[in-house]
Amino acid sequence: MRQVLFFSLLMTLFISPAYSQKLADHRVIVIMTDGFRWQEVFGGMDSSIVKVKRFHHGDSARLVKQYWAPVAETRREKLLPFFWNTIAKQGQIHGNRSKGSLVNVANPYWFSYPGYSELLTGQVDTSVNSNDYKANPNTNFFEYLNSLNAYKGSVAAFGAWDAFDRILNEKRAGFPVINAFDDYNSYVKSKDSDLLSRMTKDSFRAFGDAEVLDGFMHYQAMDYLKNKKPKAMFISYGETDEFAHEGHYGHYLNAAHQFDAWLADIWRFVESDPLYKGKTTLLITTDHGRGDKNKYEWTSHGEKVKDCHEIWYAMLGAKVPRLGEVQSPEQVYQKDLIHFVAKIMEIPFSSRPN
Repeated sequence: MRQVLFFSLLMTLFISPAYSQKLADHRVIVIMTDGFRWQEVFGGMDSSIVKVKRFHHGDSARLVKQYWAPVAETRREKLLPFFWNTIAKQGQIHGNRSKGSLVNVANPYWFSYPGYSELLTGQVDTSVNSNDYKANPNTNFFEYLNSLNAYKGSVAAFGAWDAFDRILNEKRAGFPVINAFDDYNSYVKSKDSDLLSRMTKDSFRAFGDAEVLDGFMHYQAMDYLKNKKPKAMFISYGETDEFAHEGHYGHYLNAAHQFDAWLADIWRFVESDPLYKGKTTLLITTDHGRGDKNKYEWTSHGEKVKDCHEIWYAMLGAKVPRLGEVQSPEQVYQKDLIHFVAKIMEIPFSSRPN
């Protein structure tokens, strides 16, 4: 471990000016949506769930009209058009287990804080075993970037859930983590920042004080992206998980469909802005899976619910090979994903406890 840390320090201190400029030009956005199943990513609407009245809430006809098709490829495109018309053509999508592409969480708990921690630190710390866990003792990828001269002061995170202050250890990491009902206007002043803050503060708190509706978080993140132009950004949406826990399959599908539209929104900006175009890598994934073998458990997750260790991921943008939907055998773990990004950026990230 000491050798790894020493090597990382050397790389940070003695990086060449040419490489430093190259690194400074590379931008990264990691985007997550909580608890969104691979089954819908690759198969679209699940007919065995939507036909259950307690899950469709009397809205099955509309859901079938909007999202159903006899062929899985058509269903998934109706649900996630940006995934299947853009990412599948210009990037890569992993996790279709029916094609042999296996993506799993490596932590033994199969719920949110441990999943986000695994993704963001690139390792499993089994002591991180609760959604109420204290501030994360492990260095995260964005904290590491913020320690580099090329990224210092140009890192930010947005999350619908208020736990990200702890997951990313905002106080220690030294970059803004704007989540739940934080006052956006206190972080940045822009033409719309005051309005965005007031709308968020006065919005209907559907999930209580711990989590804001995704729309408010998304438009704050987009305002920050357009006005502050960070080089590294983390964004996490929450409604796919919240509506699944409520057992409302229609809301869950609609949240996934909207998440796909927001991905398209982010990508359009990236492709239109000269600071980002051709220089930005996107990693898109989830923190955990949900039940499937027992269809009535699709609302749940955790170590006692089968299938919750099964996830997916996608990549798009600078230096990402155009693999499309991966249909060859592979085994990837959640802890690997941030290291894929680090490899693209050619930086020696290694998490460590503080």
